[in-house]
Amino acid sequence: MATNKIQTGIRFEPELLYKIAHVAKNNKRSLNAQLEYLAQLCVKEYETENGKIPVDDEALYQK
Repeated sequence: MATNKIQTGIRFEPELLYKIAHVAKNNKRSLNAQLEYLAQLCVKEYETENGKIPVDDEALYQK
């Protein structure tokens, strides 16, 4: 299945990863889907407090 999502690497303390995986399972989400959801909540909260973050569409997929 093709996707336009960018793959990243992320490091966690084992206990935190275990707990996030537990939350994901209870929410019937994959670990990746749970992490993406949490990141979306974080950005939404930030933008609510600080204003919308402008996005440079041309820079999105540049490495």
